[in-house]
Amino acid sequence: MYKDHPIVKYLHRVNLVGQIPENVEKYDDKFQTNALLKLNNLPVPHSILISSNDINYSNLKKLNFPIVIKPIRGRGSQGVTKVNNFEELLINLKLIFDKKVYGTSVYLEEYLSGNELTITVMPPGNYPLKNEIKTFSDFWCLPPVNRFNHENGIAPYNGTVAVVNNSKVLNNEDRSNKSIQQLMNRCEKAAKLVQAKAPIRIDCRANDEGNYYLFDLNMKPNMTGASRPHRFDQDSLSALAARQIGWSYSELLINMLGQNWKL
Repeated sequence: MYKDHPIVKYLHRVNLVGQIPENVEKYDDKFQTNALLKLNNLPVPHSILISSNDINYSNLKKLNFPIVIKPIRGRGSQGVTKVNNFEELLINLKLIFDKKVYGTSVYLEEYLSGNELTITVMPPGNYPLKNEIKTFSDFWCLPPVNRFNHENGIAPYNGTVAVVNNSKVLNNEDRSNKSIQQLMNRCEKAAKLVQAKAPIRIDCRANDEGNYYLFDLNMKPNMTGASRPHRFDQDSLSALAARQIGWSYSELLINMLGQNWKL
Protein backbone atom coordinates (compact mmCIF):
# COMPACT_ATOMS: atom_id res chain seq x y z
CA MET A 1 0.00 0.00 0.00
CA TYR A 2 1.12 3.54 -0.73
CA LYS A 3 -0.26 7.06 -1.04
CA ASP A 4 -1.48 6.83 -4.66
CA HIS A 5 -2.49 3.17 -4.65
CA PRO A 6 -5.48 2.56 -7.00
CA ILE A 7 -7.62 1.41 -4.07
CA VAL A 8 -7.61 4.97 -2.68
CA LYS A 9 -10.38 6.04 -5.06
CA TYR A 10 -12.65 3.33 -3.61
CA LEU A 11 -12.11 3.95 0.11
CA HIS A 12 -15.53 5.60 0.46
CA ARG A 13 -17.23 2.68 -1.32
CA VAL A 14 -15.66 -0.51 0.02
CA ASN A 15 -14.66 -1.87 3.39
CA LEU A 16 -10.93 -2.26 3.81
CA VAL A 17 -8.88 -4.63 5.96
CA GLY A 18 -5.52 -2.99 6.55
CA GLN A 19 -3.94 0.38 7.01
CA ILE A 20 -4.70 3.76 5.47
CA PRO A 21 -2.60 3.59 2.26
CA GLU A 22 -1.05 7.03 2.74
CA ASN A 23 0.03 6.12 6.28
CA VAL A 24 1.73 2.93 5.15
CA GLU A 25 3.99 4.93 2.86
CA LYS A 26 4.57 7.61 5.49
CA TYR A 27 5.39 5.34 8.43
CA ASP A 28 7.39 2.79 6.48
CA ASP A 29 10.11 5.42 6.75
CA LYS A 30 11.53 4.08 9.98
CA PHE A 31 13.80 7.05 10.64
CA GLN A 32 10.95 9.56 10.39
CA THR A 33 8.59 7.32 12.35
CA ASN A 34 11.05 7.09 15.23
CA ALA A 35 11.37 10.88 15.10
CA LEU A 36 7.58 11.12 15.51
CA LEU A 37 7.65 8.74 18.48
CA LYS A 38 10.46 10.72 20.11
CA LEU A 39 8.57 13.98 19.58
CA ASN A 40 5.70 12.43 21.57
CA ASN A 41 7.92 11.41 24.48
CA LEU A 42 8.22 7.75 23.55
CA PRO A 43 11.68 6.21 24.06
CA VAL A 44 13.56 5.44 20.85
CA PRO A 45 17.28 4.79 20.36
CA HIS A 46 19.50 7.63 19.17
CA SER A 47 20.05 7.54 15.40
CA ILE A 48 21.48 9.59 12.55
CA LEU A 49 20.68 9.61 8.83
CA ILE A 50 23.54 9.07 6.40
CA SER A 51 23.60 9.44 2.60
CA SER A 52 26.02 7.91 0.11
CA ASN A 53 26.55 11.41 -1.29
CA ASP A 54 27.22 13.07 2.05
CA ILE A 55 29.29 10.91 4.37
CA ASN A 56 31.03 12.92 7.08
CA TYR A 57 33.82 10.54 8.04
CA SER A 58 35.13 12.74 10.82
CA ASN A 59 31.72 12.61 12.55
CA LEU A 60 31.46 8.85 12.08
CA LYS A 61 34.72 8.33 13.95
CA LYS A 62 33.12 9.98 16.99
CA LEU A 63 30.27 7.45 17.21
CA ASN A 64 30.00 5.13 20.20
CA PHE A 65 30.40 1.60 18.88
CA PRO A 66 28.88 -0.91 18.44
CA ILE A 67 26.12 0.58 16.29
CA VAL A 68 23.53 -0.80 13.90
CA ILE A 69 23.16 0.03 10.20
CA LYS A 70 19.53 -0.04 9.05
CA PRO A 71 17.65 0.49 5.78
CA ILE A 72 15.17 3.36 6.02
CA ARG A 73 12.51 1.12 4.53
CA GLY A 74 12.98 -2.57 5.18
CA ARG A 75 11.37 -5.84 6.21
CA GLY A 76 12.12 -6.84 9.77
CA SER A 77 15.83 -7.43 10.24
CA GLN A 78 16.57 -7.81 6.53
CA GLY A 79 19.57 -5.64 5.69
CA VAL A 80 20.22 -4.78 9.35
CA THR A 81 23.89 -5.07 10.37
CA LYS A 82 25.70 -4.57 13.67
CA VAL A 83 29.21 -3.12 13.36
CA ASN A 84 31.72 -3.02 16.19
CA ASN A 85 34.15 -0.30 15.06
CA PHE A 86 34.79 2.44 12.52
CA GLU A 87 36.55 0.13 10.05
CA GLU A 88 33.63 -2.33 9.99
CA LEU A 89 31.24 0.58 9.51
CA LEU A 90 33.08 1.81 6.40
CA ILE A 91 33.24 -1.68 4.89
CA ASN A 92 29.53 -2.29 5.37
CA LEU A 93 28.47 1.16 4.19
CA LYS A 94 30.43 0.62 0.98
CA LEU A 95 28.77 -2.78 0.44
CA ILE A 96 25.29 -1.36 1.02
CA PHE A 97 25.73 1.70 -1.18
CA ASP A 98 27.50 -0.23 -3.97
CA LYS A 99 24.69 -2.79 -4.18
CA LYS A 100 22.00 -0.05 -4.10
CA VAL A 101 19.48 -2.55 -2.74
CA TYR A 102 18.28 -0.14 -0.04
CA GLY A 103 18.63 3.15 -1.91
CA THR A 104 21.18 5.91 -1.31
CA SER A 105 20.51 6.50 2.39
CA VAL A 106 20.53 4.43 5.56
CA TYR A 107 20.45 5.30 9.22
CA LEU A 108 22.81 4.44 12.04
CA GLU A 109 21.27 3.54 15.37
CA GLU A 110 22.76 2.97 18.79
CA TYR A 111 23.02 -0.71 19.62
CA LEU A 112 20.84 -1.92 22.47
CA SER A 113 22.38 -4.98 24.14
CA GLY A 114 19.49 -6.03 26.42
CA ASN A 115 16.43 -8.22 26.12
CA GLU A 116 14.33 -7.94 22.94
CA LEU A 117 10.54 -8.10 22.81
CA THR A 118 8.13 -7.72 19.94
CA ILE A 119 4.59 -6.51 20.60
CA THR A 120 1.56 -6.73 18.33
CA VAL A 121 -0.92 -3.90 18.86
CA MET A 122 -4.55 -4.45 17.85
CA PRO A 123 -6.96 -1.67 16.84
CA PRO A 124 -10.08 -0.81 18.87
CA GLY A 125 -13.08 -3.03 18.27
CA ASN A 126 -15.07 -6.04 19.42
CA TYR A 127 -13.17 -9.28 19.96
CA PRO A 128 -14.10 -12.74 21.33
CA LEU A 129 -12.09 -13.46 24.47
CA LYS A 130 -12.75 -16.19 27.03
CA ASN A 131 -16.14 -17.14 25.57
CA GLU A 132 -17.45 -13.59 25.47
CA ILE A 133 -17.25 -10.55 23.23
CA LYS A 134 -15.05 -7.87 24.72
CA THR A 135 -15.15 -4.28 23.48
CA PHE A 136 -11.87 -2.39 23.34
CA SER A 137 -12.42 1.34 23.02
CA ASP A 138 -8.71 1.94 22.46
CA PHE A 139 -5.65 0.14 21.13
CA TRP A 140 -4.55 -2.96 23.03
CA CYS A 141 -1.61 -5.37 22.97
CA LEU A 142 -1.32 -9.07 22.39
CA PRO A 143 1.16 -10.73 24.78
CA PRO A 144 4.78 -9.68 24.11
CA VAL A 145 7.07 -12.21 22.46
CA ASN A 146 10.64 -12.61 23.69
CA ARG A 147 13.34 -12.94 20.99
CA PHE A 148 16.53 -14.93 21.57
CA ASN A 149 19.38 -16.69 19.72
CA HIS A 150 20.45 -13.52 17.94
CA GLU A 151 23.13 -13.61 15.26
CA ASN A 152 25.83 -10.96 15.86
CA GLY A 153 23.38 -9.17 18.15
CA ILE A 154 20.54 -9.05 15.58
CA ALA A 155 17.46 -11.28 15.39
CA PRO A 156 17.79 -13.17 12.09
CA TYR A 157 15.38 -12.41 9.25
CA ASN A 158 12.34 -14.70 9.49
CA GLY A 159 12.85 -15.78 5.87
CA THR A 160 16.11 -17.39 7.02
CA VAL A 161 15.22 -18.66 10.51
CA ALA A 162 11.58 -19.39 11.41
CA VAL A 163 10.56 -17.24 14.38
CA VAL A 164 9.18 -20.26 16.26
CA ASN A 165 12.81 -21.36 16.67
CA ASN A 166 13.99 -18.18 18.40
CA SER A 167 10.90 -16.71 20.06
CA LYS A 168 8.72 -17.39 23.10
CA VAL A 169 5.58 -15.63 24.35
CA LEU A 170 5.85 -14.14 27.84
CA ASN A 171 3.76 -15.87 30.50
CA ASN A 172 1.24 -14.10 32.73
CA GLU A 173 3.74 -13.51 35.52
CA ASP A 174 6.32 -11.91 33.23
CA ARG A 175 3.66 -9.75 31.57
CA SER A 176 2.58 -8.38 34.96
CA ASN A 177 6.03 -6.85 35.48
CA LYS A 178 5.76 -3.06 35.81
CA SER A 179 8.32 -2.33 33.10
CA ILE A 180 6.56 -4.67 30.65
CA GLN A 181 3.18 -3.09 31.37
CA GLN A 182 4.69 0.35 30.80
CA LEU A 183 6.21 -0.83 27.53
CA MET A 184 2.86 -2.19 26.33
CA ASN A 185 1.18 1.13 27.18
CA ARG A 186 3.82 2.95 25.16
CA CYS A 187 3.24 0.66 22.18
CA GLU A 188 -0.48 1.38 22.37
CA LYS A 189 0.27 5.10 22.34
CA ALA A 190 2.50 4.62 19.28
CA ALA A 191 -0.31 2.78 17.46
CA LYS A 192 -2.63 5.71 18.10
CA LEU A 193 -0.02 8.16 16.76
CA VAL A 194 0.19 6.33 13.42
CA GLN A 195 -3.61 5.87 13.26
CA ALA A 196 -3.35 2.10 12.89
CA LYS A 197 -6.47 0.50 11.39
CA ALA A 198 -5.13 -3.06 11.61
CA PRO A 199 -2.52 -4.88 13.70
CA ILE A 200 0.94 -3.35 13.80
CA ARG A 201 4.06 -4.86 15.34
CA ILE A 202 6.61 -2.92 17.34
CA ASP A 203 10.04 -4.33 18.09
CA CYS A 204 11.48 -3.19 21.41
CA ARG A 205 14.79 -3.74 23.14
CA ALA A 206 16.39 -2.87 26.45
CA ASN A 207 19.71 -1.14 27.02
CA ASP A 208 22.37 -2.21 29.50
CA GLU A 209 20.31 -0.77 32.35
CA GLY A 210 17.15 -2.67 31.42
CA ASN A 211 15.25 0.34 30.03
CA TYR A 212 13.16 -0.56 26.98
CA TYR A 213 13.14 1.41 23.71
CA LEU A 214 10.83 1.17 20.71
CA PHE A 215 13.15 0.68 17.74
CA ASP A 216 11.07 -0.63 14.83
CA LEU A 217 7.39 0.05 14.13
CA ASN A 218 5.97 -2.19 11.40
CA MET A 219 2.77 -1.00 9.70
CA LYS A 220 2.41 -4.27 7.79
CA PRO A 221 3.85 -7.04 9.96
CA ASN A 222 4.39 -10.55 8.73
CA MET A 223 1.16 -12.55 9.20
CA THR A 224 2.16 -16.06 8.14
CA GLY A 225 0.71 -18.97 10.05
CA ALA A 226 0.98 -22.71 10.59
CA SER A 227 -1.95 -23.39 8.29
CA ARG A 228 -0.71 -26.25 6.09
CA PRO A 229 1.10 -29.54 6.83
CA HIS A 230 4.42 -28.39 5.34
CA ARG A 231 4.26 -25.02 7.15
CA PHE A 232 3.76 -26.01 10.79
CA ASP A 233 6.81 -23.95 11.76
CA GLN A 234 5.64 -20.78 10.00
CA ASP A 235 3.69 -18.97 12.71
CA SER A 236 4.55 -15.28 12.64
CA LEU A 237 5.33 -13.37 15.82
CA SER A 238 1.78 -12.02 15.82
CA ALA A 239 0.34 -15.51 15.35
CA LEU A 240 2.41 -16.80 18.28
CA ALA A 241 1.08 -13.98 20.47
CA ALA A 242 -2.50 -14.64 19.38
CA ARG A 243 -2.26 -18.31 20.35
CA GLN A 244 -1.38 -17.21 23.88
CA ILE A 245 -4.86 -15.63 24.28
CA GLY A 246 -6.60 -18.66 22.78
CA TRP A 247 -6.84 -17.71 19.11
CA SER A 248 -5.85 -20.15 16.41
CA TYR A 249 -4.22 -18.72 13.31
CA SER A 250 -7.58 -18.81 11.52
CA GLU A 251 -9.24 -16.98 14.42
CA LEU A 252 -6.57 -14.28 14.28
CA LEU A 253 -7.37 -13.72 10.61
CA ILE A 254 -11.12 -13.67 11.30
CA ASN A 255 -10.61 -11.06 14.01
CA MET A 256 -8.56 -8.96 11.63
CA LEU A 257 -11.37 -9.18 9.09
CA GLY A 258 -13.81 -8.12 11.79
CA GLN A 259 -12.08 -4.75 12.15
CA ASN A 260 -12.68 -3.71 8.54
CA TRP A 261 -13.36 -0.03 7.99
CA LYS A 262 -14.57 2.45 5.40
CA LEU A 263 -14.01 6.19 5.08
